[in-house]
Amino acid sequence: MILQFIQYIGKGELEKELCSDIKLKSWCKKSFLELPKIKRSLIMPLKVLLFGKMKAKKELKGKYDVEISFLEGPITRMFSYKNKTVKKIAWIHNDISKVFGKGLKSNIKRYIDKNIYSKYQNLIFVSNDNKESFEKIYPDIKSEKQVIYNYIDSKKVLEKADKFIPKEMDNKNINLVTVTRLVKQKGIDRLIKIHSKLIKNGINHNFFVIGDGPEKEILEKLIKEEKVENSFFLLGKKENPYPYIKFANYFCLLSYFEGYGMVLEEAKILNKEIIITNTAAREAVKGYNKAMILENEEEKIYKGLEKIIKNNDKEEKEEFIYDNNNIIDEIQKLVGE
Repeated sequence: MILQFIQYIGKGELEKELCSDIKLKSWCKKSFLELPKIKRSLIMPLKVLLFGKMKAKKELKGKYDVEISFLEGPITRMFSYKNKTVKKIAWIHNDISKVFGKGLKSNIKRYIDKNIYSKYQNLIFVSNDNKESFEKIYPDIKSEKQVIYNYIDSKKVLEKADKFIPKEMDNKNINLVTVTRLVKQKGIDRLIKIHSKLIKNGINHNFFVIGDGPEKEILEKLIKEEKVENSFFLLGKKENPYPYIKFANYFCLLSYFEGYGMVLEEAKILNKEIIITNTAAREAVKGYNKAMILENEEEKIYKGLEKIIKNNDKEEKEEFIYDNNNIIDEIQKLVGE
C-alpha cells in the first residue's frame, strides 16, 4: 500500500513522527508561511474557493483507492472534486452547529459545506453528539455516517510522560493544566477571569496553558490586567506536553464547545483527575471515574473549581485501564485494508 500525506500548511511539530515510507506533501509554499497570520487567514479561503479543486486534481494524479480528509476546512473542500473511482472519506471533529455561528457568512458557509460533504461516501464523526448535531443541520445528506473515536498510542504517551519533570510546577500549590489552541472556542479568556477571582478570594493554585493560537496577545494582556502573572502561565506549544499533564493535580478542558477531545484520551491514559465543561467532550469521559463535569457558565465553573481546589480530593480511586485497540480495526475496515 502506498500512502501519501497531504497538508495545506506544513512545518507542523509532529511531521517528523510520520513513518519514513509515507510520502509527505505541503501545498503552500514557504513564502506563504512567512506571511503575517492575518494575511494568511484572508488568502487561504480565497485560494481554496477559486483554485482548490483544480489544485487537488493536479496534485492527486495517479491511482488512489481512498482519499481521506482528516480535518474540516480547506482540505475537505479541495478533496471534494468528483472522482467516481476513488472512495472519499471525511472526518468531522467538531459540533458543526457551534462552529458556524450566526449571520449571513455562516449561512453561506453552511450552504457551501452541504454540497461539499454530499460528495463524500463516508462521513466519520469523533463523537455521537457531533454526528447528531450534523444530522440536524444536514438531514438530506445521504453519505454513510459512522462514529469512530480518535486513536491514541497509549504506550508512546506513557513513555513521553516520563521524559522530564516540569520545572515550572511546584508542590506548594495545586497545579491545573490544559492543552489547547488559543482560540475563542476554548474559553481561556473566561478561565483567566475565573482564576483571578479564585486567587483574590484566597483559593491559591497555579494554572498552566500549553498551546498557541491567534488569541495569544489578547490573553497575555488580560493576564496582566488581572494581575495574575505569577499564577496563570501561557507556556506556548510544547513538543511533549505529557509530563505537564502527568505532574499536574488536575487536567482541565473548560471550553465553550468541544468535539470529542483527543487530549482527554491522553489524560485518561495518564490516569489524571479531569475537569470539563458540559460539552460534547462529556462523551470522552463516560465511564471514567476520575472526571468531573461542570455546567458551562462562568459562575458555575468558578463554584466548581472553588470546591475542587478547596477539597483537593485525595481519595484513592481505582486505576483506569486504557484500551482502544478496537479503533484500529474499525479504521482498517473503513478503508478496506
